[in-house]
Amino acid sequence: MNHLTPQQLVQALEWRYATKVFDPAKKIPAEVWAALEKTLVLTPTSYGLQPYHFLIVQDPAKRAELLPHSWGQKQVVDCSHFVVFTARTEMTEADVARLITRISSVRGTPADSLNRYRDAMLGDVVNGARGKIAHEWATRQTYIALGNLMTAAAVLGVDACPMEGLVPAEYDKVLHLHGTGYATVVACALGYRSANDKYASFPKVRYDTADLVRVV
Repeated sequence: MNHLTPQQLVQALEWRYATKVFDPAKKIPAEVWAALEKTLVLTPTSYGLQPYHFLIVQDPAKRAELLPHSWGQKQVVDCSHFVVFTARTEMTEADVARLITRISSVRGTPADSLNRYRDAMLGDVVNGARGKIAHEWATRQTYIALGNLMTAAAVLGVDACPMEGLVPAEYDKVLHLHGTGYATVVACALGYRSANDKYASFPKVRYDTADLVRVV
C-alpha cells in the first residue's frame, strides 16, 4: 500500500480552507466521490455503533429549499455534493441488536459469544448515563465523521466547507426527519473552489504548535 509522506499530508491540510465560493460547473468525479463516501462509512465510532446517517442532498430544488435555513450561504446550492450529517435522537436495544447481528455476520462469530459486549453497550449508551444524553453523544460521533471526510477530501484535492451555520429544526422539516430517529447536526459542502474566492489566497491563521500541543 502506498502512503502519503508526512510532508504531503501537511501540504494537503495547508491547502484546504473553508471554501466560501464553489464553482458550480465543476463536479466531483464519481470514483472520487465513492471514495469520500467510503471515508464516511469507515469512520471509527464508540463501540462501532455508527449512530448517524449521512444525507447527500443533490436535488437542486431541495437545496434551494435549504438555502434560507443556511444563513443564505451559497455553498449549499453551488457545491458539487452537499452532505447533511444527522445523529440518532436516542439509542435503543434495537440499535445494539443490529450491531451484534452485523458483527456476527461479518466476522462469523456466534451472536451469543458477544453477550458481554452487548450488555456493556446496553448499560452505557442505552440504559446508562450516556443513554440519557444519547443525541449529544451521537453528535460527538458525527463530528468525527465530519473531520474524517474533510481530511480525506483535502488529500484528494477536493474542497470542502463545514457548515454549522444552519437551523437544524428547519433542516429536519425539509428533509422529513421527524419520526425517523435522526436529527440534523451539521452539514458539509464539497466540490471545487471558484477562481473568484478571495479566501483561497488568505494565509492560514493558526496558533503555533507549541501553543496548542504539550507533552505531559
